[in-house]
Amino acid sequence: MNSKYPLEWLDRLILEYLNPNVADLSLLAEAELKAISEHVVKESVRIQVRIKNEIFGLRRKRQIRLLVRKYHSTLIFLLDAMTDSQKADAFKETALLKCGEMIIRCLDELLSFLEQQYSCYLNLDERMPVTYFLVSRKELQLKLKSLWKIRSESEEVQQVLKIVVDELADSISLQERRRVTFRQVLYERKLLNELVLIESLEMKEGFSMLDQKLISLNFNSPVYVKVLASRFISRLELEESFSEKLRFLSYYLKELNQIHSSEKLFFNSGFEPVKIVLDNWFRRELEYLEKQMKLSGDSNSKVWIAEKQENKLECDLSADQIGIILRAADETRVVKSRSMSLVFQRIVPHLSTAFKKDLSYQSVRSKSYNAEENDKNIAILALEKMIKKIRTY
Repeated sequence: MNSKYPLEWLDRLILEYLNPNVADLSLLAEAELKAISEHVVKESVRIQVRIKNEIFGLRRKRQIRLLVRKYHSTLIFLLDAMTDSQKADAFKETALLKCGEMIIRCLDELLSFLEQQYSCYLNLDERMPVTYFLVSRKELQLKLKSLWKIRSESEEVQQVLKIVVDELADSISLQERRRVTFRQVLYERKLLNELVLIESLEMKEGFSMLDQKLISLNFNSPVYVKVLASRFISRLELEESFSEKLRFLSYYLKELNQIHSSEKLFFNSGFEPVKIVLDNWFRRELEYLEKQMKLSGDSNSKVWIAEKQENKLECDLSADQIGIILRAADETRVVKSRSMSLVFQRIVPHLSTAFKKDLSYQSVRSKSYNAEENDKNIAILALEKMIKKIRTY
């Protein structure tokens, strides 16, 4: 049916045909309700195709945003109406109850489709209506039960699984959440969907597949981060010499940096991304151990420091000039990061100058705010030299 209003059939079905305040639901036969349930599934597929076709035909983001939000708000309205209708005594009858549940399930699928495919056009920080949350909550609880049934021979992996289940169970609980946003529910749905698909839950050297998935999805639960840190401390204590401890930390830091993680995803909005927290923890431990090696006069300290310095890139600029360029790269969004401090923290330790092998990222960052004219001019000349070179390519 090619109607100007794509949701017309669903609208009339929910607001008129199955509305206990408008129609006599006792007149509906079981075969008729079964036919409605079957057609609802087909209608859901048809609407998804219709939405894709309509969005494909639009060019401007503003038009797409308006269309997506229009569908989203209308589907939530229909879901609220269907949920209210189910409170009537007539829906206690088995066939009608099943039909109502099928309609709600299809509406939830349509909403999930919009939220997953076109999330960038929705305001995910808006409060989710209670009725929609209750429907989503049932789906999340079912998936949570599936996750809880998963077992691993590794105690460490099983411990992490328990933390995830407990944290999600508390988060999903309505009593604990007075204001639920679409972003929260969308994240929890994505997390559960991906965790149940993990191929292996066994422990291995480095991060387990479960840890890799949780870090990539930024499951930044303080409880989980604390358990990870405790695990690394326990393993670190097994290493005897300073050099072995340093190599252990360097190996895990390398493994961590190879895990892709999006800062746009997060479990806890009030906590730092799990990858950043762990990165800071490893780097502080490395700095502390290096100082301990120097103070103890460990024979391996000179070798370790020499190896570390060999891996650095020498820059033909001073620390002040490097700071100016990095600050400009951050503020012009050439380099994108959660904060300017993180840009300096990630780049500066890998650089050295002709006069200084070890640069402090805090010092380089602070100097970028008090740049002298001479340093500005030298930084500009260096960039212009690069521009001229690029023009020859």
